[in-house]
Amino acid sequence: MDPATAFVVASLMMLANGWVLGMVGRDFPAPLLPCTASWRIATLLLAGGALIHAARSFMPLEVSAPVANGLLLLGCTGYWRALRQFYGLPEARWIWAPAAVGIAGVVWFAVLHPHTSLRVLILSSCFTVLLLASFALLVSQKLPEGARSRRVMASLFAVIAVFTAGRAAYYVSQGVSPSLDMVGDGGWINLASPMVAALLPVVGTTAFLLMCSERIGRQWELAASTDYLTGLPNRRTLLTVGERRFGGSAPGARRLALALIDIDHFKSINDSHGHEVGDVALRHVAERLRAACRDGDLAARHGGEEFVLLWGGLDTTEARCAGERLCAQVASEPLRTDHALIPMTISMGVASAGEGDRSFHDLLRRADHALYAAKAGGRNRVETAQER
Repeated sequence: MDPATAFVVASLMMLANGWVLGMVGRDFPAPLLPCTASWRIATLLLAGGALIHAARSFMPLEVSAPVANGLLLLGCTGYWRALRQFYGLPEARWIWAPAAVGIAGVVWFAVLHPHTSLRVLILSSCFTVLLLASFALLVSQKLPEGARSRRVMASLFAVIAVFTAGRAAYYVSQGVSPSLDMVGDGGWINLASPMVAALLPVVGTTAFLLMCSERIGRQWELAASTDYLTGLPNRRTLLTVGERRFGGSAPGARRLALALIDIDHFKSINDSHGHEVGDVALRHVAERLRAACRDGDLAARHGGEEFVLLWGGLDTTEARCAGERLCAQVASEPLRTDHALIPMTISMGVASAGEGDRSFHDLLRRADHALYAAKAGGRNRVETAQER
């Protein structure tokens, strides 16, 4: 296979991957649409650049070199932009600077003042900068989601950057003629160029789709385990974690205690100020619970205006003291709205795992009885469940 045919084949593969991404990407959630659109456009730009390289013999170098390399540079920038959008980074005009420098360099040294070696060096430097920028962005991410596909894509960017730099060094060391182009006489490296160039649009697009799919899966997992209003773990997560930790609270193991918490007079807040203010009140208390958690503690929404705070390593006395501090903190920080300053208090029932508890539900049930006593005793207080 000659280099021109290899570029045509690579272009067709790029176009096919761009079409697939366009079809699949339309079903992605709205937050992923900008990055998938950028990745698809970048893939099409690379395909266009590869096709122009393949048609090099039908047009003068002064036309093919700036257009083909300009499209390739814009495509690489588009990949970098797509990854920045994927990770939620802000738009930045400066990411287009390497492409602008590369396009200006190829126009200058291919059209105005032909100098093949400098043209190769400038283009290769700009491509390498863009590729390494994407590589650095990928390796800087420490999120667990998409770790394998992210590593695959980072490796692709690194391999292509090394190849680009090595290709430039090879051409310069061998001496290049003014008519040199990627489909001309250049031996094995010209044949390898389209194959390497196709890695990102083909393999990279697959890895990018996997990254998107893994993020969607992670979002579904979070939605299934998190309360949509407060952002705290929901009852399902609480029971799962509680049962697991209860199993480790046998004699000699780490102690386990919990507090069942209820917002005092919550119905009157809804009736007097509306359900929107009631939602704000729930988030207000949830933030105080979250802030009170140490490493290993768990605050969760149990349902309605009830929350649970799960402590590890506390006995009944220590848990009661922690609960009283939390009650005092909530009472000292009223809810501020646009139209009112609303006092907020909570009642709390505290229980710690005992030998008579057969399951986490037993512990939760005893805390519920203690909470009922706290509310019957005047609210804004902590009651402790009887030991078992």
